[in-house]
Amino acid sequence: MSQTPTRADFEHYMVPNYAPQQVIPVRGEGSRLWDQQGREYIDFAGGIAVNGLGHCHPVLVETLKEQADRLWHLSNVYTNEPALKLARTLVERTFADKVYLCSSGGEANEAALKLARRWAFDQAGEHKHRIVSFSQAFHGRTFFTVSVGGQPKYAEGFGPVPGGIVHGEYNNLDSVRDLINDDTCAVMVEPMQGEGGVLPGQREFLQGLRDLCDAHDALLIFDEVQTGVGRTGSLYAYQQLGVTPDILTSAKALGGGFPVGAMLATDRVASAFTMGTHGSTYGGNPLASAVALAAIEYIDTPEVLEGVNRRHDLFREHLEAINAKYGVFREVRGMGLLVGAEMSEAWRGRAKDILPLAIEEGVMALVAGPNVLRMAPSLVIPEADIAEGMARLERAVARLVDAP
Repeated sequence: MSQTPTRADFEHYMVPNYAPQQVIPVRGEGSRLWDQQGREYIDFAGGIAVNGLGHCHPVLVETLKEQADRLWHLSNVYTNEPALKLARTLVERTFADKVYLCSSGGEANEAALKLARRWAFDQAGEHKHRIVSFSQAFHGRTFFTVSVGGQPKYAEGFGPVPGGIVHGEYNNLDSVRDLINDDTCAVMVEPMQGEGGVLPGQREFLQGLRDLCDAHDALLIFDEVQTGVGRTGSLYAYQQLGVTPDILTSAKALGGGFPVGAMLATDRVASAFTMGTHGSTYGGNPLASAVALAAIEYIDTPEVLEGVNRRHDLFREHLEAINAKYGVFREVRGMGLLVGAEMSEAWRGRAKDILPLAIEEGVMALVAGPNVLRMAPSLVIPEADIAEGMARLERAVARLVDAP
C-alpha cells in the first residue's frame, strides 16, 4: 500500500483497547526517535522497559539479519541451535537448571503458574493449589495471569475468575502469614512492582516470603519480566537482593525489542512439565533466540551494569532538581533504570497529564498508575541524552504547573 497511515486510522481500523499518543514514530536510533514529520524525541519510555539497548542497536540488528538468512521457524517438533545456546547461557548465568522459551511475559508467567500447580499436584494432590500474590501486582493479560495480578480493574467483566488465588499487601509480610499454608503451591511476586507504582521490594519482605514458602513446601516465583536483563543494575534483580526463587520469568528486555519470553526453574520443579503438559508454537524460534542471546551477552557485562547504576543516580538527581523548583513529586524511587516519581498530594492522580506535554516538548515517558511518572530508558542511554531529555521534561512540568 502506498498510502501513508495516519493517527486517525487507529480509530478506524484498530480495536480500541489502547489510546496511543497522537504522534507516530517511524524511525529510531539509540535513545532517539523521529515521527512522520521528522520531529525528534528522546525516549525515556524504552518501549515499557523492552528496548534495553535502545532502538536498532547494531549488535542486535546484525544478529537478526544473520539469523534471518539462515532459519526462522521450525516448531517444537525440532530444537535449534540458537534456542539451545540461549537456554544454556541463561542457566549458566542464573540459579536455574532448566529453561522454557515462549513469546512474551504473559506467556512466561502463565507457564510459571501452570508449572507450580502441576508440581504441587504431583507432590501432594489437587488440594495444594492455592496461589498467593499481592495487591497492585501485574503479571500479564492472560486470564490466569490477570487473575493472579492484584489490580481488579484488569479482570473486571471477564469473570468468573479462576479460584484458589488470594492477595496480600506488598512489602507487608504480616499480611500474608495467614494466607500461606500447606495448601499453597506458590507465591508470585515482583522484586519491584512496575505497573503497581515502581515500588522496590524490601529485602526482609522477600526473604520472609522465601522462608514461608520453605516452611510450607510452596514455590517462590519471581516475576522479573520488567526488572530482568540488566534493568535494576544486575542481570536479574534477585541477584542483588540475595533472595533466590524456585521459578523466574523473563521477557521485555530479553529480546531488546524482539518478542521473546522465558521461564527459568530448578530441576526439582521443572520435572513436572513432562512431554505434552505445556507448549508454545513460537517459543524458542531461532530468530527470537538468536537476538535474545546477543542481548544477554551484551548487557550482562560489568561495563553495562555499572553504567545502569551510574545513570540511575543521574535520573534521580535531575528529577529531584525539577521537584525542588515545582514541588510536583512526593518521592523519587526505583532501582537501576526503572525509575518512578510519585506525584505530590497537590498533584495526585495527574501523572498522565505530563505525558502529552512531554511529547510536545520532545521527550517520551510513561506512567505506572495514575500517580507515578515512570521512566525505563535504554540501559546504555548516553548521559547527554539524559540531560537533554530532562531539560525537555522540566519544560513539560513547568507547563503543567502554569496551566490554568
